[in-house]
Amino acid sequence: MEQYEPESLSAAQLAAIRRSMTSGRGALSRRSMLRAGGVGALTVGGLAGLSACGIPPAKREGQGPASTDDSAREKTVAFSNWTEYMDVSEDEKSRPTLEAFAKRTGIKVKYTEDINDNVEFFGKIKPQLAAGQDTGRDLICVTDWLAARIIRLGWAQRLDPAHLPNAYANLSAQFRRPDWDPGRSYSYPWTGISTVIAYNSKATGGKKVDSVTQLLDDPSLKGRVGFLTEMRDSVGMTLLDLGKDPERFTDADFDAAVGRLQKGVDTKQIRRFTGNDYTSDLDKGDIAACLAWAGDIIQLQADNPDIKYSIPSAGYITSSDNLLVPAQSRHKANAEKLIDYYYELPVAAQLAAYINYVCPVDGVKDELAKIDPELANNTLILPDKAMAKKSHAFRSLTSAEETAYEEKFAKLIGA
Repeated sequence: MEQYEPESLSAAQLAAIRRSMTSGRGALSRRSMLRAGGVGALTVGGLAGLSACGIPPAKREGQGPASTDDSAREKTVAFSNWTEYMDVSEDEKSRPTLEAFAKRTGIKVKYTEDINDNVEFFGKIKPQLAAGQDTGRDLICVTDWLAARIIRLGWAQRLDPAHLPNAYANLSAQFRRPDWDPGRSYSYPWTGISTVIAYNSKATGGKKVDSVTQLLDDPSLKGRVGFLTEMRDSVGMTLLDLGKDPERFTDADFDAAVGRLQKGVDTKQIRRFTGNDYTSDLDKGDIAACLAWAGDIIQLQADNPDIKYSIPSAGYITSSDNLLVPAQSRHKANAEKLIDYYYELPVAAQLAAYINYVCPVDGVKDELAKIDPELANNTLILPDKAMAKKSHAFRSLTSAEETAYEEKFAKLIGA
């Protein structure tokens, strides 16, 4: 593993953070959002610490003392997760899947909902990780950009495939090879979320909207189109529409996508760039069509049958939250058992039925149908093979790229 150079945040990156936390995905409740990719998920409260100092480079993998694993003699595992990201009983007094795991394995799970946003949480554990100390957590759940950073820094433990037979066999193809952890050597996804096109069929006169080209060029939609203030979503979807791969694009490709969006701004085709506040306008029909996050669509459709969604033939952007075992965790084998447990089909179905995010476990549909047939047929939760093939991740960015791209995007949206 390569050493990772110190980083600081540019003015453009700080502006992106503020956008995310005031109106973007960072401002949403856990049940209706995934944190923004990249630095867009940082809290305002965490800005000073990250902008004032860089992160020290980590030792290469294999350097320093190996972590001691006390799993065999200490039947416990400490799991830090986001709020409302675990199934709960109807009386809200227990967590059924966790209790079943403890009963089966004898491993007690210390489950803590102490992640409110990525950077605030990273700030809690960074001092111990940098010092080569145990964080007191054996399993954490962080968004892909932060998972990538922790892995690059050498602060995650390599997982043992022998302890993860279900995870290895059942992981959906679309989540298998992120550029920041090829082959999933250090991480497994907890959930994913999709950025797709949503439209109000009443506002469109019954017309289906199914491409970024249509959003930007259809005269009947002029002034009633929304794009997102999250750079990776709006630019990523536009790259796909231009026939470019968000996982391999160049600076010229990025500029072309921004130029395409700029034309939509100049012609007033685009009404505005929004954070999570697009939901109200879409529900009312003030926005006829827009880019949207899948979790919002599921909630909107429950109350408004006019809300529809489409998957562009060019593809769509997917992000993920991921499970990691921090360096120096003393219960790695127990953590691996817990990861693998959530890749068992009945368990994965129970979790998906509660949290309603994209389930990264392949073959879970029949089990989910036993719980809720409607959810089992919802491709926003269980993408079918055709949809999964259209899924793309926005590639990891260098610090220089992050600064340059956010500056250009901020100019585009007038931030």
